[in-house]
Amino acid sequence: MQTGWNESWQEKASAYPNLTPGRIIVEHKRLYRIQTEQGVLLGEISGKYRHEASQREDYPAVGDWVMVQPLENEQKAIIHAYLPRASKFSRKMAGYTSGEQIVAVNVDIVFLVMALNQDFNLRRLERYLLTAWESGANPVVVLSKSDLCPNIEEKLEQAESVAMGVPIVTCSMIAGDRVNGLLPFIHEGSTTAVLGSSGVGKSSIINALLGEERMDTRGIREDDDKGKHTTTHRELLALPQGGVIIDTPGMRELQLWESEEGLEQGFSDIEALAEECQFRDCTHKNEPNCAVQLAIEEDRLPIERLTSYQKLQRELAYIERKANKREQLEEKKKWKKLSQTQKSFKK
Repeated sequence: MQTGWNESWQEKASAYPNLTPGRIIVEHKRLYRIQTEQGVLLGEISGKYRHEASQREDYPAVGDWVMVQPLENEQKAIIHAYLPRASKFSRKMAGYTSGEQIVAVNVDIVFLVMALNQDFNLRRLERYLLTAWESGANPVVVLSKSDLCPNIEEKLEQAESVAMGVPIVTCSMIAGDRVNGLLPFIHEGSTTAVLGSSGVGKSSIINALLGEERMDTRGIREDDDKGKHTTTHRELLALPQGGVIIDTPGMRELQLWESEEGLEQGFSDIEALAEECQFRDCTHKNEPNCAVQLAIEEDRLPIERLTSYQKLQRELAYIERKANKREQLEEKKKWKKLSQTQKSFKK
């Protein structure tokens, strides 16, 4: 079963001796395609599982290892549980709701793809890095379409200024080396996810790694240099080099979801400077002896980076308030339901 299975998952699966392990490779509405030793099965969650699930993260997602009961001669299975996740890449649902959208789970490496054209955006890269760190996966920045960039070294320096300590790889589907720089990050038993905006070349990169044209590819619009959606769902694919890779739909918008620890790691330069401020609760605005503002004045820190840091802080604070309010409403609904149940028994 070439889907990233290893001894760690074997140990977790031992808690379910009467069930069969499998991995979610495609998620449909209420249905899942599951890779097992018996082949690909079409699965749905059990009635008990559905009853006990209270929020989105309780349901399986692409990349999850699930414990199933195969149905004989039907190529179907019932999902009874998913194994504890090693990592989870989430974002806030688009729009005004405060729900969580799970992008991929149990990912070891995240290829954060950004094209070296008008898509190149350091503020977006900061967001992707924050979410990657928070997920528990290790990020690798992939700068695609390098053949379109006349000043690669300058762009590399800019990317390094926000992706401190993170590997950065350039690639081009036209150049001879194509994706050779990505191969050292892929190995047997590992799971890699590919994330980025529409049209940055994610599907082309995956096709090159697969060695065949499996994913539909399209170019970028000439009028505004923006991408067109090609991938419309998440899918887990086995790689000939070993391990698996998860393709994801292009994300024009990436709203954060619980990334406080990622904020500290992604902006370690500002966090380190803040330790030198006179006041522990310094907002880095008008306080005296602010080390962050001093670094900006001395051109050691771009003001845009501080602005981005403060914006992300406000966004996370807003999400936390919305999430707390949602939890309070869910708790209220639960107790109301229990109260109605008790009243029905008394009757």
